[in-house]
Amino acid sequence: MTKTQIWVAAFLGLFIILFGISHISNNNEPSSQAGMNGQMESVQPEGNEANASALLKNNGCTSCHGSDLNGTNLAPSLVNVKQNWNRDELIAYLRNPSSFMDSERFAAYRQRYSSVVMPPFNNLDIKDLGKIADYLMKL
Repeated sequence: MTKTQIWVAAFLGLFIILFGISHISNNNEPSSQAGMNGQMESVQPEGNEANASALLKNNGCTSCHGSDLNGTNLAPSLVNVKQNWNRDELIAYLRNPSSFMDSERFAAYRQRYSSVVMPPFNNLDIKDLGKIADYLMKL
């Protein structure tokens, strides 16, 4: 064997080993299982609430709304947000809160929380905003 053949064989062997390891350790995709009627059913990965909770924390929501989201002197409670919002409205609000500030509902909030402005989250993926909205609707 020439040196070139040895290097090519070593590279291919390393590639095969790394491909096998990545295939075995890839747990990010939802698995599918056959249901009782024989059709394939998608099994959702657990931890959607943990993922949404992490999104809230990583994007600074808990720094104003509190670690339990019950509100602080900087921002209102997010518990029972479903009383005033549906999922689509909440996502729209999260993307552009300033567009909602002229409504009557926010008059009291503007007075009580005048020193803080809700930042827009239009830089977040719409799927992440959906996860956040779903999580908040369950509180």
